[in-house]
Formats: sequence, structure tokens, C-alpha cells
Amino acid sequence: MSTSSPTADARTRRSVPFWAKVFIGLAVGIVLGYLARTFELAWLTELLVTVGTIFVSLLKAVVVPLVLFALVVSISNLRQVNNAAKLAVNTLVWFGITAAISVAIGITIGLLTNPGSHASIDTSTAHAVATQGSWLDFLKSLVPSNILGLQVDSSLEGEGADLAVSSALSFNVLQVVVIGIALGAAALAVGEQVAAPFVDFAKAGLEIFQKLTWWIILLAPIGSAGLIGKAVANYGWDLVAPLGIFTLDVYLGCALVMFVMYPALLAMHGLSPIRFFKGAGQAIQLAFVSRSSVGTLPVTQQNVIERLGVPREYASFAVPIGATTKMDGCASVYPALAAITVAQLFGVHLGVGDYLLIAFVSVVGSAATAGLTGAIVMLTLTLSTLGLPLEGVGLLLAIDPILDMMRTATNVAGQAAIPAIVAKRHGILDEDVYNGVVSSSDAALPVREPATA
Repeated sequence: MSTSSPTADARTRRSVPFWAKVFIGLAVGIVLGYLARTFELAWLTELLVTVGTIFVSLLKAVVVPLVLFALVVSISNLRQVNNAAKLAVNTLVWFGITAAISVAIGITIGLLTNPGSHASIDTSTAHAVATQGSWLDFLKSLVPSNILGLQVDSSLEGEGADLAVSSALSFNVLQVVVIGIALGAAALAVGEQVAAPFVDFAKAGLEIFQKLTWWIILLAPIGSAGLIGKAVANYGWDLVAPLGIFTLDVYLGCALVMFVMYPALLAMHGLSPIRFFKGAGQAIQLAFVSRSSVGTLPVTQQNVIERLGVPREYASFAVPIGATTKMDGCASVYPALAAITVAQLFGVHLGVGDYLLIAFVSVVGSAATAGLTGAIVMLTLTLSTLGLPLEGVGLLLAIDPILDMMRTATNVAGQAAIPAIVAKRHGILDEDVYNGVVSSSDAALPVREPATA
């Protein structure tokens, strides 16, 4: 006999699903942003900027411990996985394969549409961005300066007698990744008995910071309203229109990767694409509004385990690694299209060798995006490798937040799809969970859609 009361059942039926709350937040943000821009409501623009900034800042606040503990635990857990080395290599190979296909899609779209030739932008006023990327910069960024990858950024503020030095603490996610991998490998090397206390501490820390992240994620409907409202209020159609073809190309390229390439690969392995999107939908939606693969990491990992049937021991390795290196949207489709656009804007001819170089940089250098919002470092790395003007980055920055939503959603879709494909290839995927025949016994996500009576 059911123990649920009619009142409880009614409350459950009336509950709004989390995904619906997110899209309501997006709709509200678009309306508020439009009003702020149309009627020049500075206070409303400032409010939207503040709300969006706070949401992203909260996500960034948990990035360092979340990534660090996740990598330590995931690598130490490889001890419990049969053929761990083969699984790890296979995962990275599939990361590379899908990145190569993604960059080919981006280059093809760019060659067919010529986005830079349609843009009416004055390049004479463009300035090179302060944040630049080169292969040497990328290699130097891998070397940790301290155990947490923290660094102090100093700048001068004020004028004359009021001139003062302002310092802000920041972090390098690439260095955090290197530190996490090194600590996890060391834990494996010293043996289970010696490393047990440290690994247990890391597991407890991971659980705590995942819970903190989930609490922040519950604010996504409000945060999404602020982020999309900020983009509309600050940029609007005035800045999107001149780069309209480029914007459409990025969305089209990411859509082809997410809704054609991934489903085709899943179907080739006997997995239902529809079931995949049902299973990974929460993570993809959150990625779209948060613009952070790392911030979405706890939801992605839980979706992959609970709804796609990937074993926890393998998922705890593949998903964190993917959240920091698997970037088909930011590091493959986008830099390919951006490089073509910038070349056409500045009248630079690209040859076959240049397109091959774009593909190489995209496949090998994808870790440069490091799972945070934006793809400036990866873009500057691509442009500097090709010898294209870095001033082109400044021209594209105005519409970057609008593009980054779709790019990040594509990234996270790949971070969920590849573990499922590799698990299926190795015969360790729980297909009953993937197909929804049975439910995982793991605890439910706090953002999961409530069950109905």
C-alpha cells in the first residue's frame, strides 16, 4: 500500500522540473536584457551583470579543490579497474578522434560560408589582446608554481598620489590538473596501504565539494537569467549582426557535432542516441547556462554513472579528465572557424598546410581551454601558430559569451558520450541502466526532476 499522501502527491505534480526552471531563467534574462538595452536602464544592466558574475564566481570558487580531489580519487581508483591502462589510452584516443572530426566540421563550414568575407567590421581599430597563447606559453603553463596552482595578479589602479597596487589571487587550471594527476599517480606508486589515509581524505574532500557545487548549481535558473541578460544588455544585436555568419557557423558546427557526430558514434556502438540525451540532458543544460565544463563536472559525472550506466571506477577517471581536456566546441569547431574568419577579415590567405595545422593544434592543444568559461587561450594559440593577427581575438570577444554557451554544451556532451562509448567497447557498460530498464542504486541528484505519482 502506498504511504504517500494526496497532499504530497499534489506537491510533487506541481513541482517544476529543474530544466524548465533553467529555461524560464533564460527567457526572463533575455527579456530583462532587452529592456535594459532598449530603455538604457543602467541599474538593470548592473544588476544582471552582478547576478551573472556572482554565479560564475561561486562556480570558480570550488574549481581548485573539486578538480584536485576528483583527479586524485579518479587516478587512485584505477587500481580497482581491470585493464586500467588500456581504458585510459582508449579514452584519450577517442578524445583525439572526435576532436579531429569536430575540427574537420568547423573547417568545412568555414570554407563553405566564408564568414569573414561577410563581416562589415573596421579592423583598423582592433588591438591585440593582453592574454596571448603560444606553444611556449602553453608548455610553461603546465609547470606548477605551487601545490595549488595559485598565482597573484597585480595591477596599478588610480592616478597620481592615489596610485596603488591592486592584487588578486587566481589559479591556473592546467597546473591544478598536472598536480592532481601527479598526486594520484604517486598514490598509486606508494601502494594502497600507505596511500589509504590520503586517498580517504581526498574522497571525503571530493564529496564535500561536490555537495557545495550542487548547492551552487541549484542557483542556475537565477544565474542563467543574469548571464544571458548581461549578454543581451551589453552586446545586443548591434555587435552580433556584423559577425552574424560567424555566429551561425559556430552554432551550426557545434550542433552537427552534438546532434549528428555523437549520435552516429553511439549508434555505431549499438547505443540509443535518444537515451543518451535523456541521460546526459541535465549536464548539457547546465553547461549551456554556466559556460563551465568544470563547474558542470559533478552533474556530468553523476549523469554518466546513474543514467548512462558507466562504472563509477572508470567514470571517476574519464569524466574529470574530459572536463579539463575534452573540448570539441571550444578547442575544435570554434578555433577552426575563428581562424578562417580572422584570416578573411585581415586578407590573409590560408593554404592546405594551414588547415592541417589548425587540425593539429585543435587535437593536441585542447587542454589549453582548461574547462573554464571562454576559449581565448586556445584561440590565441591557434592564431599565433598560424601567424595570424592577434587583434582578431579582440574583434571576436564581444560576442564570445553568446558563442560560449553552445560551445560548452557541446564540450560536456562529448565528455559524457566518450566514456559511454569506451565502456561499451570494453564490455563494462551497464546497458540496462543506459536504456532505462533499471535505475542506478546511487543517490539521486538534488537537481533531478522529481518523480510523479
